[in-house]
Amino acid sequence: MLARAFADDPAMSWIFPDPAERARRLPRLFAILFDADAAGMRVVTAGGEAATLWRGPGKATTGAVAMLRQAWPLWRALGANIPRALKVSHAVEAHMPAGDFWYLHIAGCDPAAQGKGLGAAVVRAGLSRAAGRLPAYLETATERNLGFYRALGFDIVDDWHVPGGGPRFWSMLRQPD
Repeated sequence: MLARAFADDPAMSWIFPDPAERARRLPRLFAILFDADAAGMRVVTAGGEAATLWRGPGKATTGAVAMLRQAWPLWRALGANIPRALKVSHAVEAHMPAGDFWYLHIAGCDPAAQGKGLGAAVVRAGLSRAAGRLPAYLETATERNLGFYRALGFDIVDDWHVPGGGPRFWSMLRQPD
């Protein structure tokens, strides 16, 4: 489902310029990311139409040891696209806010289920579980998502490009309730 949700995402399209290769590799990549975010919070609709993957306070970035443990699976998922993926990853990490926050690492809804409120429901469910004392942070490379996230209480705090001709991103922050 996440592979379908991100099939036309600007960042994924930049990492995997060939649409056929992107379609083949994204399911592997999202399987790795889903498993890697198990220590945080994963919210998935009952039918699997929408999901959010959250990283808890102090866990927003992936350390070198964790990356090394995933080297072979990441190679299988990314192939020759590793340099572009690393550029995106490093740029994302460079724009993270200081301090503790909940990181909405991935949010996606199956294109066939969009417009039914399922994406907003899983984001709200994650926010309600993480609500209270800490802000929530995310970044998106999809401009049409800005209104969606604003409606959920996020504000744009930065916009930037991945170095080397990469996509534009918007950093968004939601203050605690």
